[in-house]
Amino acid sequence: MTSTKEMYKFKYCKENSYGEENTENIIIHGDNRIALELLEDNYENKIKCIYIDPPYNNGETYNHYDDDQEHEKWINDIVSVLIKLEKLLSNDGSIWISIDDKEVHYLKVIADKVFGRKNFITTIIWQHRTTRENRNTFSNNHEYILVYAKNPQEFKNTRNLLPITEEVLKRYKNPDNDVRGPWQSVSAHVQSGHAVASQFYEVTAPNGKVHKLPKGRCWAYNKEKMEKEINNNNIWFGKNGNGVPRIKKFLSDRKDGITPETLWFGNEVGTTKCAKKHILSLFPKEKVFDTPKPEELIKRILEIASNEGDLILDSFLGSGTTAAVAHKMKRSYIGIERGNQVFDLVVPRLKQVINGEQKGISVLVNWQGGNGYKYFETIKID
Repeated sequence: MTSTKEMYKFKYCKENSYGEENTENIIIHGDNRIALELLEDNYENKIKCIYIDPPYNNGETYNHYDDDQEHEKWINDIVSVLIKLEKLLSNDGSIWISIDDKEVHYLKVIADKVFGRKNFITTIIWQHRTTRENRNTFSNNHEYILVYAKNPQEFKNTRNLLPITEEVLKRYKNPDNDVRGPWQSVSAHVQSGHAVASQFYEVTAPNGKVHKLPKGRCWAYNKEKMEKEINNNNIWFGKNGNGVPRIKKFLSDRKDGITPETLWFGNEVGTTKCAKKHILSLFPKEKVFDTPKPEELIKRILEIASNEGDLILDSFLGSGTTAAVAHKMKRSYIGIERGNQVFDLVVPRLKQVINGEQKGISVLVNWQGGNGYKYFETIKID
């Protein structure tokens, strides 16, 4: 049986490429299943972060495609792509998959089979709409992003924290004028389910007040450690010294950032509406995607899952958001799109990015332009 690699090849198109010729950035026009198979020879186990926004199969009709397949065909198509993507993912890499209510649970099951249930990391809830939709039984204001890793421990070791936000900074105070700076407090006792005997005792505050444990709780430290922390002014007993003991956590110890949460609000990472407004500002005369993803959303994913110079892949490139964001964030990327929007939206959008376009996340990342991309077509071998 003739293989895909024997039937197809990549054709480099210099006339559709743009910018620096020695770039590692690649745009591919063609069927993603063919393209992904052709990429295996050079990119197996090389991709640090994959983001895909596949058809949701929600029965809607959009500008560039009808999102209404027979369920089993949709499943088979997605499985075929996921299997190929899994081969390309690096050992510390992760894949992020956007989806909505219609197929999310089926997608979770098939992704578990492809990547392994133990490699499931989390489900992100993205608030894609901030306004109320009154036409439906419920106003659907969120979508999902399923996250899997090739190796969860490797991903945990290498994934990035997010920058500390103003909201988080406001939680830190310094009511005792500690020379180490602002801090916030957390409970000094925890659930006792896995406690050892040394975590059960009475705590005596500096003013002599004795604190007993609530039922079902134990101290976070053993008695020796607790007394040491009290002497080092790391335990807070309230302004009058009579409060329940709490552990001081200093802002200076959190310089690296904060752990990502799973609920992403539209005012932080953008909405479908603001993404569409952005694309329309770039292409006022084109039929743009009805439901594009905002650059801020992809920025957060790449902030967590990659670093400058890492390789990013999107095999459902659509209007080119992943490539645009990766470009601005100085990641290398491979984008695959089979539709003609690669000519109408992706290529002209990336040209604007290379020329220093100042919309989307440009100001946030201090984007000034530069670099380039190479353009390829998948063609049949004669």
